[in-house]
Amino acid sequence: MSEFDTVFVVDFGAQYAQLIARRVREAHVYSEIVARDVPVAELLARRPRGIIFSGGPKSVHVEGAPTIDAAVYDAGVPILGICYGAQLLAQQLGGDVARTGSGEYGRTGLEVLTSSSALFGDLPTLQDVWMSHGDSIVAAPPGFRVTARTAQVPVAALEDPERRVYGVQFHPEVAHTARGQEVLKHFLYDVCECRPSWTMTSIIEQSVEAVRAQVGSEKVICGLSGGVDSAVAAALVHKAVGDQLTCVFVDTGLMRMGEAEQVEETFRRQFNVDLVHVKAADRFIEALDDVIDPERKRKAIGETFIRVFEEVARDFEDARFLVQGTLYPDIIESGTSDAAKIKSHHNVGGLPDDMQFDLVEPLRNLFKDEVRLMGEELGLPEEIVWRQPFPGPGLAVRIVGTVTPERLEVLRRADAIVTEEIKRAGLYRELWQSFAVLPAVRTVGVMGDERTYAYPIVIRAVTSDDAMTADWARLPYDVLERMSTRLINEVPGVNRVAFDVTSKPPGTIEWE
Repeated sequence: MSEFDTVFVVDFGAQYAQLIARRVREAHVYSEIVARDVPVAELLARRPRGIIFSGGPKSVHVEGAPTIDAAVYDAGVPILGICYGAQLLAQQLGGDVARTGSGEYGRTGLEVLTSSSALFGDLPTLQDVWMSHGDSIVAAPPGFRVTARTAQVPVAALEDPERRVYGVQFHPEVAHTARGQEVLKHFLYDVCECRPSWTMTSIIEQSVEAVRAQVGSEKVICGLSGGVDSAVAAALVHKAVGDQLTCVFVDTGLMRMGEAEQVEETFRRQFNVDLVHVKAADRFIEALDDVIDPERKRKAIGETFIRVFEEVARDFEDARFLVQGTLYPDIIESGTSDAAKIKSHHNVGGLPDDMQFDLVEPLRNLFKDEVRLMGEELGLPEEIVWRQPFPGPGLAVRIVGTVTPERLEVLRRADAIVTEEIKRAGLYRELWQSFAVLPAVRTVGVMGDERTYAYPIVIRAVTSDDAMTADWARLPYDVLERMSTRLINEVPGVNRVAFDVTSKPPGTIEWE
């Protein structure tokens, strides 16, 4: 990404580090998250236009509190500290940070003290910001001036224009700070002098050049899953190398209704991509026989996928490269020194180390929303680009109990009805996920004056920004009524419908 101006976000363990990076990119400036212990010389070697210190969960006074090499302040690169980041730079440069006993949490009124501030120059004198801190900066370091305050905190923002070091006690990256994005833009454009060149057109052009440089004239294969990430990666690589690409779609039999046909239609017919469609549903069903534990399901599916993919890959011994739809959150969620490791990401089911391929990961610098925009730009159909997240093991982890062909068919039909009604109500793009769950139990019901003994279907719908937390969606009663009526009338084997009103935490989004 050397062609783009870069701003680093130093992660001090903040829950909002990803959000800061996203907000920078929304201003069309490329950003990356880095650990706070990355050597300053290594950071500077990348020639960043600016550095942002994130917030963090700790006090600067506690033992082992995250810090950074003070040499960064003498490098001549503009710095913006946010919350903990502001307190850290104030402390390191000779200011005073104290626990005053009057922390600030939530929406807070901010008073801007000077119209000549680089961050606040053209913004209102009074504005609402979002605070979340116990410690406070009570005295600015030498050479700094205080540019904003609140009723409780005398130093809510500070700056040293000579050294181009700035700090804000509030969180400009969250939506509750009404003018926060403007504050960030002032830092990016006016202080760092960044060019707003991180646009989808330029991203695609640079990515295509990078793929061509990596692949040359070699053959490439891509494992398509039906999801947006692998689909966009395949479309991008196809734009770069054309018929050097062969896509392999392993039909596990665990997918949503019409999904396999849609993948084939899009890539074989619309994009004229060489597509190998491997129908392996029987092998996956056999591997899941009598498996109830969701982790065992995942492992069984991953292992089967690897074996099937390896068998297909033997037919492409001349293919040196393998495309994966790895995203930027996949990289940073694998953990930093301050943020706990969330999960390890191994796309394509966790391919073994002895696979004889070099990886091509053209999306590894992108967030999900950027991938969707790229998919639109590349001409992928809306049904793929804006598809809601779907678990790698597919419907297998939405059946609570043993997976059987009968239960898969019931769930597939039920899931299609839920999706149809959510789209009919104009809610699909508003929800993070909405789907059906099949608990493998039977309940008594009455249909047509006869006793029934059939499956319940649970409707799950959540809102979220990043899936780290989620709230259950308040679906209109008429939508729920239509779904319930259709599920019982149109799906044989279903006689009861429930709606899940659990948020995350304490629950998870999926029911596995």
